[in-house]
Amino acid sequence: MARYTGPSCRQCRREGQKLFLKGERCYSSKCALEKRAYAPGQHGQGRKGKQSNYGLQLREKQKAKRFYGLLETQFRNYFDKASKIKGVTGETLLALLETRLDNVVFRMGFASSRKEARQLVNHNHFMVNGKKVNIPSFQLQPGDVIKVKEKSTSSPKFKEIRDMAISTPPWITVDTEKLEGKVIAIPRRDEIDTPVAEHLIVELYSK
Repeated sequence: MARYTGPSCRQCRREGQKLFLKGERCYSSKCALEKRAYAPGQHGQGRKGKQSNYGLQLREKQKAKRFYGLLETQFRNYFDKASKIKGVTGETLLALLETRLDNVVFRMGFASSRKEARQLVNHNHFMVNGKKVNIPSFQLQPGDVIKVKEKSTSSPKFKEIRDMAISTPPWITVDTEKLEGKVIAIPRRDEIDTPVAEHLIVELYSK
């Protein structure tokens, strides 16, 4: 499966804001954006001109892709799917991205970043409704139960979670003692804290 393999911090610097791609490091003084708050590359510190409407739309799309760790074709497929579903396309797009298995594992607090969540899913640490699922893009629905596999519960990573106080969005419930969570609803836009202007993405793809 194709994926971005370059430096994560470079993506944050390009967008000019923290995308929280490296977990705890993003909250520390080691964050690259704290040290170099300008775009990467030879002309990163050059004078910024006024962006065109197209430039603004492109930046929002790139930002959303990087938040959720997707490449262009994957992201476009999500947009095409969202555009066919009744409702506001931009909000539906974000809801589809939020209910990916890797994102839900991250939102449950079982991973410090979406990248780590994707790795944990790939390594067969989770079950959905009692069945092993190792596909990060697996689409979850209300009522689905995500649980750490019995063989994985003894690992230091998941032992720590049992002692943690985890804050989750209102569309997810988590039982840290049982190391499981449940999707109780499709997230509304006001329940998604991803700082993206999704209407600009819709405008870009609708041209």
